[in-house]
Amino acid sequence: MKKSIYASALAATAALTLAACGAAPEDEATEPAGTGTGGGAAAEEVDYQACLISDAGGWDDQSFNQSAMEGLERAVEELGIQAQDAESQSDADFGPNVEAMVQQGCDLTIGVGFLLEDPIQGAAEGNTELSFGLVDATFSDPGATEDDAPTPVELENAKPIIFNTAEASYLAGYAAAGMTQTGTVATFGGLPIPSVKIFMDGYVDGVAKYNEDNGTDVQVLGWDKETQEGAFSGGFEDQAQGQALTEQFIAQGADIIMPVAGPVGLGAAAAAEAAGDVWIIGVDSDWYNSTDYGSIVLTSVVKEIGAGVFETIQQGIDGDFSGEPYVGDLENGGVSLAEFHDFADEVPAELTEALEALQEQIISGEIVVETDNAPVS
Repeated sequence: MKKSIYASALAATAALTLAACGAAPEDEATEPAGTGTGGGAAAEEVDYQACLISDAGGWDDQSFNQSAMEGLERAVEELGIQAQDAESQSDADFGPNVEAMVQQGCDLTIGVGFLLEDPIQGAAEGNTELSFGLVDATFSDPGATEDDAPTPVELENAKPIIFNTAEASYLAGYAAAGMTQTGTVATFGGLPIPSVKIFMDGYVDGVAKYNEDNGTDVQVLGWDKETQEGAFSGGFEDQAQGQALTEQFIAQGADIIMPVAGPVGLGAAAAAEAAGDVWIIGVDSDWYNSTDYGSIVLTSVVKEIGAGVFETIQQGIDGDFSGEPYVGDLENGGVSLAEFHDFADEVPAELTEALEALQEQIISGEIVVETDNAPVS
């Protein structure tokens, strides 16, 4: 059984978790790791407080909330900051939790997920002396639109922490097409939002590239890139929805499935495990390490959210903070295709070599993974 990344977090990190009601935090901060029983040298304490607010999935979602928390814990250990966090239980908690952090005087408050855009942006506009960050989304002017979408805006004191996951998903799609035994693979999302659809766009294009290179006709269920229509679970919490969608894909012949739906993806993994001959491609973290389904995880599209959170905190401490987005991609290591782990011996050498070549071509710009859902840098 694979051990959860969150469960292995540094024991010396004692982050204060707010109640979901959004009440003001107590006057207690996370102590730098290494000062407790965990051992090791403690970082020299600095006068800087970074605060983190989860999406409704919680800190142990084995996905993007968990990855963000790891970035905060790393900053406590290595940079000597103080930290607080608020674990939201529902959308209603976002605004109160952001306000609580502002009232506490957090130097930097980071919201995890696009659903926190409005409260984070509102707090940034109303508290220009403080800094803010937003994982997986940019800021926008709701009163102005371009092609029926809100116009992006840049705030000097608020940094988007975003990721070009289409690049790594392209590699995942290519790998899936090269490993399928049925000639059918699938993907689905939690909600039809850019940070989800970008995975699905890259995946479909990677399958298409494999077909082009090898004269095959691997089919993708669950997503039509051209029409931007496909299968969605309706959220990121109901694992039963992920299980039901995956069972439908399996019934249609899919044997490799990439769920882009946070904890809902665990329902997909459960369905794949029950089927016995179906593999999963994880997202956000390396699911081989972060879930109990490692034996069926072919690979994962890893989004280094923790690195983005850590770098944003580092910039704040150094006085280099700005509203310029952090964009993780293959070149800077912000996204990656995870190892094949238990499947390494089953992946043909020519497929591995092709994936390595494709990655270099993407990094060099020879191949550009096109998607309307790409983050704006």
